[in-house]
Amino acid sequence: MQSIIFKKPGVYAFEDRPKPSIKNGDDVLIKVLGVGICGTDLHVLMDPPLHPAKPDIIFGHEYCGEVEAVGAEVDWLSPGDRVIVDPHPPCGHCRHCRSDRPDMCTELYSQQDTPWPEHGVTRGLFTDGALTSYTCVPAHSVYKIAPDTPWQIAALAEPLSCVGYAIEKLNIQAGDTVCVLGAGPMGLLFASMAKANGAVKIIVSEPHEYRREKALLCGATRVVNPMEENLKQVCLEETGGLGVDHCIEAVGQLLPDAIDVIRPNGKVMMFGHDETAQPPIRLAEIVRKEAQIYGGFLGKYYFEKTARIIESGILPLEEIVTHTFPLSEYQKGLDLLRAGKALKVVIYPEKYN
Repeated sequence: MQSIIFKKPGVYAFEDRPKPSIKNGDDVLIKVLGVGICGTDLHVLMDPPLHPAKPDIIFGHEYCGEVEAVGAEVDWLSPGDRVIVDPHPPCGHCRHCRSDRPDMCTELYSQQDTPWPEHGVTRGLFTDGALTSYTCVPAHSVYKIAPDTPWQIAALAEPLSCVGYAIEKLNIQAGDTVCVLGAGPMGLLFASMAKANGAVKIIVSEPHEYRREKALLCGATRVVNPMEENLKQVCLEETGGLGVDHCIEAVGQLLPDAIDVIRPNGKVMMFGHDETAQPPIRLAEIVRKEAQIYGGFLGKYYFEKTARIIESGILPLEEIVTHTFPLSEYQKGLDLLRAGKALKVVIYPEKYN
């Protein structure tokens, strides 16, 4: 199978890899239909990288596909089923999983004897992923989705599961006000979910005009260019001088800005992931405001709900997927993303052999 292989920071290669096969009773062989390029992938392909990955693995972790074959123990999936795949599934039976801490799953975080002890064994980053023609994964990481779901949209399942899991921590209510920092794909998913949850004012801060325009199509009631406007003043103006109820940081370096724009006792979701970021934090501001700060990471046990959200059509996901390319044109997708001329790029295999 023609596959994209991560070699080292800043370097990937096209290589031929063997087609996987059913080996265990709970295995599912999946024909890959679409693979999203994640912001994490861009960080891995920087030199120096902003996120680690294991060399010589098949890249790509946001994907959907079609069931090709199943193991003898799998009786709820059939060939032809359209599916989404959790690339970092908790095992469900370790002590942490059984204690409602799937984010600390012992099997998922089993890299203590590697250079990446703090990272889970995510497919496409630390073990073989989906930028290829077929994958073989355990059934507990596979979820059915309606057969008429466009593969370009189904490929958004992994990032949407992360956003859905994170935003539920904020408990956004009808009538609430929200500020989103960053209008990349994750920021736009957060804006869309905030609107679906009943937020009446959604302020999106983003320096790129293209992304600001997209934000208006994804639920934003006001967009701000932080290079030209004072975001805090805008938030105060939009909320009668109070500050927003919730701020979602979807960049990775802007926690101080998020704390700055919330009202007293407001909530911050720190979601942007930059392994190198060490912003100065005004601790007194947290204390005075009694700020509630949450972290959001991965999408624990959220894929079943994600499938239903996608099927409902409640979110404008078609505005977020802006480009599709065949596997051989992967570089075009990277170039557009790095130039700020695309949002979510989805890659599809050209051959199944």
